Amino acid sequence: MSQSQSYDVIVVGAGHSGCEAGLVSARMGAKTAVFVMQMETIARMSCNPSIGGLAKGHLVREIDALGGEMGKAIDKAGIHFRMLNQSKGPAVWAPRAQADRTNYHLQMRNALEQQDNLDIIEGIIEEIIVKHNKIQGVITNYNERYLAKAVILANGTFLRGLIHVGKKHYTSGRAGELSADKLSYSLLANGLELCRFKTGTPPRLDKRRIDFSVLEVQEPDEPPVKFSHYTNIIPKNYFPCYLTYTNQNTHKIIKEHITESSLFSGNIKGIGPRYCPSIEDKIKKFPEKKRHQVFLEPEGLISNEIYPNGISTSFPPYVQRKIVKSIKGLENAHFVRFGYAIEYDYIPPDQIYPSLETKKIEGLFLAGQINGTSGYEEAGAQGIVAGINAVRKIQKKSPIIFDRANSYIGVLIDDLVTKGTDEPYRMFTSRAEYRLNLRQDNADERLMPLGYELGIVKKEIYDKFQNMLAIKQRELEKITTQTVSNKQDLQQKIKYIDLLKRPNINFDDLQKYGYKIENDVSELIKNKINLEIKYAGYIKRQMENIEKFKYLENKEIPSDFNYVQAKALSYESREKLNKVRPYSVGQASRIPGVTNADISVLLILLKKGY
Repeated sequence: MSQSQSYDVIVVGAGHSGCEAGLVSARMGAKTAVFVMQMETIARMSCNPSIGGLAKGHLVREIDALGGEMGKAIDKAGIHFRMLNQSKGPAVWAPRAQADRTNYHLQMRNALEQQDNLDIIEGIIEEIIVKHNKIQGVITNYNERYLAKAVILANGTFLRGLIHVGKKHYTSGRAGELSADKLSYSLLANGLELCRFKTGTPPRLDKRRIDFSVLEVQEPDEPPVKFSHYTNIIPKNYFPCYLTYTNQNTHKIIKEHITESSLFSGNIKGIGPRYCPSIEDKIKKFPEKKRHQVFLEPEGLISNEIYPNGISTSFPPYVQRKIVKSIKGLENAHFVRFGYAIEYDYIPPDQIYPSLETKKIEGLFLAGQINGTSGYEEAGAQGIVAGINAVRKIQKKSPIIFDRANSYIGVLIDDLVTKGTDEPYRMFTSRAEYRLNLRQDNADERLMPLGYELGIVKKEIYDKFQNMLAIKQRELEKITTQTVSNKQDLQQKIKYIDLLKRPNINFDDLQKYGYKIENDVSELIKNKINLEIKYAGYIKRQMENIEKFKYLENKEIPSDFNYVQAKALSYESREKLNKVRPYSVGQASRIPGVTNADISVLLILLKKGY
């Protein structure tokens, strides 16, 4: 064994979680190493070539507000930008962009390679080094030892990864890549519980053999809306996307061959995602549906590959061909790659704290799919949190805990550590009870001050943010104090703020009534003011609910609280509280099985200093 090398933080994996973890760690001043199996796979988009979407776009904006890289990378690599859900309320508006997947990888790789304090090392981590329940470092497949004060595992689907296509299966962390089997055994040997999940991907098709003329066109929004507001990046749209549908013949083929799918042949033991099921799972679970959507998404500017979003499958190749060629526009489809399912190990998240540090091994943090989540955005969000708290652990500072009232990141992590998950977890706006306060447009106002305080957000970016706030405040004061000077169709003179409350009036419309909009008022500011004024009553009510939420959230529970001896609590509650070990009464109240009566008892015990 060679001489050990030392780092402050080691990140295992360079997917969407590992990239954010490594970058934030280095930006906070920690000497950081990021391990990746192959340099060419950094931030690889294993599944759909897109970033953002419903609730996921909120996460990307929050990552960006904290100083993360995902929003900047997609602004540079995006080829089709849209704001989803604009026909609904602003709480669920969500930015989404198709990516040139190769360019996205290059943008993230460049960010890592140009980052001070950060080394990228190609290798497979086979063991963690633990002494007296504290992390000491890792050992590679070359038997090299790397020591660290904190280690972040961001392994994605690579832990004992097993790919399934029909009734065939083989070990792999992703198509064409090795799995990380020995690391799973090292984690088990150090007392961590592992379980199995499953996910999948559709085949990839050659666009030259698709009849786009018979498909529905989905044009991008013009101008494209950026994910990262305060940069000089100018995103650009290049391609439309297309929409087609499965049909009764497609469903008939699937039903006839259902036992040939890995999922229904009994080969797969892991649990798959309920909200992003394979096409065979959709037909089995929703037999009443006459058709299912299939979105055809380009994979890049110079690539002929098309990603048919909506037909993830683990059928054997000949059945995949039958299914695809039964769909309108795809009758002559040529397969570039076949779809597959993959099983992998994850660590049930009741074994981690809200800081993402493991309970059993001090200094070991987990981020991404290893915690039972799915999606690039969920992974990136956990990566930045794990990176922040790993560095703060080294600095002997208290962890940063994101709560449900200040971020979707907080909702994500609280759901994982408090409730656990028995299927791959995916973020939805419906999971956030305070979603009107957690809009994608105000992520900067909610989180950028924290990112700047932590030293992650650059001063030039923060100065632009502060300038935006000043302009916004100036305009709010103007519309609050000034009276309409040109009445137009109004019966009486009113303040501009009251005019803006009307559903058919937006900020630009105020000009018709005599309001002067200065040149420094950006579309971002106009949109923020529009939403804040029109939904002021609802926002106020939600802020009142948040204050009630914070009352219990701020009631901290000592880390050494003896639940077992708290006989006034029900037996079930004592058992579950002892397992989760909540940091606050608020978190305790969200644990399934803990009753309101138990929370009342807990408050009394804490008041007595129990």
